[in-house]
Amino acid sequence: MKNEISKSTFKAQALEVMRGVEQSGEAVVITSHGKPTLVIKPYKGCPDKSPLELLEGSVLAFDDPADPMGEDDWEAAN
Repeated sequence: MKNEISKSTFKAQALEVMRGVEQSGEAVVITSHGKPTLVIKPYKGCPDKSPLELLEGSVLAFDDPADPMGEDDWEAAN
């Protein structure tokens, strides 16, 4: 199966393309005027872990959460 297909071709062959993705497990990029716009890929499912288990260990620092914060303590992305 091709890894790239135009929107118009996808429209005409959507079920065939989706079946191919299911069978091969490879993603297909949908293009519009030659530019990638969408990806059709197999669904991997949700992990068997709860949301709290997924977040476990993701907090870098939690020293004194009750301490007040000043304006200079915030980091803002520009």
